[in-house]
Amino acid sequence: MKFVVSSSELLGRLQSVSRVIASKNTLPILDNFLFNLTGDSLTITASDLETTLRTTMQPDSVTEEGSVAIPARILTDSLKEFPEQPLTFAFNKEQNIIEFTWSTGKFQVPGFPAEDYPQIKEPAESTSISFSPDVLLEGINRTLFAAGDEELRPVMNGIFFDLKQEAANLVASDSHKLVCYTRSDITAPEDSSFILPKKPANILKNLLVKIEDDIVISYDKTNAFFSFGSYRMICRLVEGNYPAYRSVIPQNNPNNIIADRIELMNAVRRVSVCSNQATNLIKLLFSSNQIFVSAQDIEFRIAAQERISCQYEGPAIEMGFKSVFLAEILANLPGTEVNIALSDPSRVGLVTPITPDSENEEICALIMPMMITQ
Repeated sequence: MKFVVSSSELLGRLQSVSRVIASKNTLPILDNFLFNLTGDSLTITASDLETTLRTTMQPDSVTEEGSVAIPARILTDSLKEFPEQPLTFAFNKEQNIIEFTWSTGKFQVPGFPAEDYPQIKEPAESTSISFSPDVLLEGINRTLFAAGDEELRPVMNGIFFDLKQEAANLVASDSHKLVCYTRSDITAPEDSSFILPKKPANILKNLLVKIEDDIVISYDKTNAFFSFGSYRMICRLVEGNYPAYRSVIPQNNPNNIIADRIELMNAVRRVSVCSNQATNLIKLLFSSNQIFVSAQDIEFRIAAQERISCQYEGPAIEMGFKSVFLAEILANLPGTEVNIALSDPSRVGLVTPITPDSENEEICALIMPMMITQ
């Protein structure tokens, strides 16, 4: 196996796929990249058994085909120190030594048999759907923060892709907050769904900003396959049935408050500094065209209050929320203004942007209230 490749291009590809590699792997071979050179195409693979990411690139020249597993950390750390220049890669299969040479030097690292690297099977039968990169990135960015981290309820630990013939819905919830992102311009050939774990969702966030081609998602009952540009990601899906999220979204909360999103978010963050450290309880009193945001910690004798303007003509309502959750929701919604729909202090609050980024999208966020005890 021998080829010449650009140092900066190779480093960029390695850094992209290296996000998959776990800090502690169950199999030592997974601490390596798998290099597979066929014809004029070099495929680089990284995996943690749950998620596998491949990228394909063309070397500057190819002398001999082959495949080998290369220590990921050593290779990546070494390439970070190189200026842009051609590198010659050669693998001595008899000695299991990989040698990189450049104009003024060389270094050697051990190579491991490619046959030891786990192989991922392609699905025999699967369902497919396409997303543009900006739409999929937007959906992940708007929902991922709300996903749970619960050992007892693993179905909450990811983004639920609820794909319908009339629209695509991306949903995430940790039982305290819920976000639903809907695109009417993305439709599935038949109703289907899957739960994407948080790790591959985060990997997609980092990769999609560089992608211009559509993403084709193929999925079966256990795995999802994402193909885009020169990348292909395969990940194991979260098993189980996602809760019936539609049933908890209120349809006719009578009290609607329109507020400046940034102004309210900043007020919540400022006032929450004085909230109880254990509960993070913050109180919002909605009255005639005003919102009073307040918090206190009796034990430490600290308190804060701020008043902001809004559009509201209904009866006065006081509700308690976990400040961190409310600030997160406001930070991740688009637009300058939000509508907060309420019924009574014991029921969930519904937060939606007044003006979504696109006429084809709908976003709603739910937040559970907290009991006001002080």
